[in-house]
Amino acid sequence: MALDVGSRTIGLAVTDPLGFTAQGLITIRRKNKRTDLAALEDVIRKYGVVELVVGLPLRMSGAEGIQSEKMREFVTVLQQRFNLPIHLWDERLTSVEANRVLRETEMSIKKRAAVVDQLAAVLILQNWMEARHHPLEP
Repeated sequence: MALDVGSRTIGLAVTDPLGFTAQGLITIRRKNKRTDLAALEDVIRKYGVVELVVGLPLRMSGAEGIQSEKMREFVTVLQQRFNLPIHLWDERLTSVEANRVLRETEMSIKKRAAVVDQLAAVLILQNWMEARHHPLEP
């Protein structure tokens, strides 16, 4: 399962059983750590999640900043709570790409805002799966 973690929401996506495609799930509205983790636990249990991919917000230069540091702290909390393998994945431009894709639809701005985090999670997961199935040649 992939997580696109923001300050107000967490977009979620899962793979098909064979691990070839990513599908968006709900977007969790963040409230507090306990509530957020309980919501994640429900989804992890429901979908039988065995590993997590978490978007790592990097600067355009590829350098880590304050948001990357916050995400690493969040991943530490996830590791302690769920004891699952967790992979950090460069999420640069996923929200931009998600917004671009959604703008091309005839969806209203309000509806787009509701699904952009899901689509960003789908893009994170799809990119991670493609890199895993087709690693770069040395």
